[in-house]
Amino acid sequence: MAIPGARAGTRSDALPPLREELSLHASAPAADGSPAWVLQDPVRNLFFRIDWLAFEILARWQAGTPGRIVEALARETTLQASERDVRQVLDFLRANELLALSDAGGSTWLLAKKARSEQRWWQVLVHNYLFFRLPLFYPDRWLERTLPWVAPFFGRGFFLLTALALLTGVIAVARQWEPFVATLVDTFSWQGLANYALTLVVVKFLHELGHAFTAKRYGCRVPTMGVAFLVLFPMAYTDVNETWKLRDHRQRLRVGSAGILTELMVAAWATLAWALLPDGALRSAAFLLATTTWVSTVAINLSPFLRFDGYFILMDWLQMPNLHPRAFALARWQLRESLFGTGEPPPEQMSAGRRRGLILFAYLVWVYRLVVFLGIALLVYHMFAKVVGIVLFAVEIFWFLLRPMLRELGLWRQRWHALRRGRRWRRTCWMMAALLLLGVVPWRVQVGGGAMLRPAQAFPLVAPAAAQVVALPVPAGGTVEAGAPLMVLASPELASQQSAAAARAQALGWQVAGAGFDPEWRNRQLVLQQELAVAQAQQAGLAREQARLLPVAPFAGRLLDLPPDLAPGQWVAPKQRLGVLVDPSSWQVDTYLGEQEIERIAAGAGGRFFPETAGKPVRVVRVLRIDRDATRILPEPMLAAPHGGEILVREQNGQLIPDRALYRVTLAVNDGGGLTHAERGHVVIDAAPRTLFAEFLENAAGVLIRESGF
Repeated sequence: MAIPGARAGTRSDALPPLREELSLHASAPAADGSPAWVLQDPVRNLFFRIDWLAFEILARWQAGTPGRIVEALARETTLQASERDVRQVLDFLRANELLALSDAGGSTWLLAKKARSEQRWWQVLVHNYLFFRLPLFYPDRWLERTLPWVAPFFGRGFFLLTALALLTGVIAVARQWEPFVATLVDTFSWQGLANYALTLVVVKFLHELGHAFTAKRYGCRVPTMGVAFLVLFPMAYTDVNETWKLRDHRQRLRVGSAGILTELMVAAWATLAWALLPDGALRSAAFLLATTTWVSTVAINLSPFLRFDGYFILMDWLQMPNLHPRAFALARWQLRESLFGTGEPPPEQMSAGRRRGLILFAYLVWVYRLVVFLGIALLVYHMFAKVVGIVLFAVEIFWFLLRPMLRELGLWRQRWHALRRGRRWRRTCWMMAALLLLGVVPWRVQVGGGAMLRPAQAFPLVAPAAAQVVALPVPAGGTVEAGAPLMVLASPELASQQSAAAARAQALGWQVAGAGFDPEWRNRQLVLQQELAVAQAQQAGLAREQARLLPVAPFAGRLLDLPPDLAPGQWVAPKQRLGVLVDPSSWQVDTYLGEQEIERIAAGAGGRFFPETAGKPVRVVRVLRIDRDATRILPEPMLAAPHGGEILVREQNGQLIPDRALYRVTLAVNDGGGLTHAERGHVVIDAAPRTLFAEFLENAAGVLIRESGF
């Protein structure tokens, strides 16, 4: 196959010339100690790190053919090269458009590549929505003119002075901690958030100037500064690609960390300023600078999982350019080896410890990006209209999460013949088949949740008012027949109120009866009748309260949970629980299930109750009834998560509100022998079979319909 760009009249393996404006710069040695170089494309401001062999091949590119280059390498160096190595370098140059393709063949190849790279309108729209850059400044000349003015900030003396300011400021803030926290709370308002946003813009501008001035200090060109948008979220950027020309990786490390160091210095001086300044606008500005800078630096810039400063710092510290792609390549290789065991060599050679570290780093990046991009997708969904939000949510999930997975699966499909020769491919196929069966076989034939075992009939004894215990005719744990007295209480205050109400009702009755004989009472007859009705109602209410002092058993049962120190003559407080009468012959279980669970069960379905206390027998139960209205307030605090239960709730006005719609299911216990007290546990109910895949589709469809408002 002819090489694009080969001159007419030459052999088909003649090499096309390199672009004349390309330049080579010596770089820091590779991880294995071998020399390395950087190939610069000044037109696009791109830099490509190449190894020793690629450098020697490019140095002899004018030899014209791969064979001559290989002969020259064997004659002039100790490197062992082949024509395949030369053609790999050619492929690299061609893919990155570093060749001077000026003839008809080269033009045809470039046009074909351009046609392949052209995107449809929706692809351009999606790409610009996900990420684009907006250059705002071309600061190189300005940086060169102003560099002498900022040179003192790079001195050792200024760093020591900043450290002293930081130490002094932290000590001063520690002594004024309460006013500092109070100021922080006061800024949680719309005006405070606007001030934080403005301060963040200023801090990030200083951050980018730190990168720019440091790069300029080492002789690098800074062509642009501007704003990059990641899913419409603005982030400042500075083009310091030319730092790849620096041979000392420590200089690149200083450029990469300059932004963070600038923010930390601003925070140090702002913290000291807040501690020293009097109350006023300047002190408020210093507080905003201090808090905003600390938070933005730690939470955003130091993260190595996205392409922020932390990533470039880690990359220069490890001396590993393109850290993310190389770590991802190793992780994908390790995944393929774990699943198929093809025995392929790793993408690059390095120590086993470093390889394991990079693979772990890749998995951490994937997990971090999964959480971040899901959060961004949810934020975008809530920021836009329903339909637009759903579309943008789907775009982000596909682009950032599903697209990399589909690419890897596509690679597996292309290399299936090689992968199936591995020693583990059969095991992987069996595992995938098992997972598929797990999703499509209806093995889920039960539903369950937290539950309370309780008597079917229970009558709580509660003191209606402050009262004295007169008699306890039934001992704790004793049995009683229906209609028998349970205890006798006496309340002098209630008796006094009842006597006063009776006397008032009697007096008002006389006045109403004598209204025909007394002109004054006759004029107030209607008022007296209303007052008499109120007095009689009050008297009846007090009579009912008095009757509650003499509770009787509404059904036959056992009296349980009497306070151990309860005895005749003792006083009890209003609404104090004094015990409970239960029917030991009938027990039930109450549980609360979601809408999807109750659709799979019906009255009469069997189940089992597992007590929370170890050693107690499992009880056989059957469904009695299912509420058709969702439970708005959870009546059983013991089933709530804050009290050790399984139901997630939120507290509102002293009541427990379930986080999702739950329906009460009541189950009868077939054999309640030996039961004496209510107990918490877990219930499992026989239900209609359901597959995991069907549940997922149903949940997804439910969320889509509910959130879209269809």
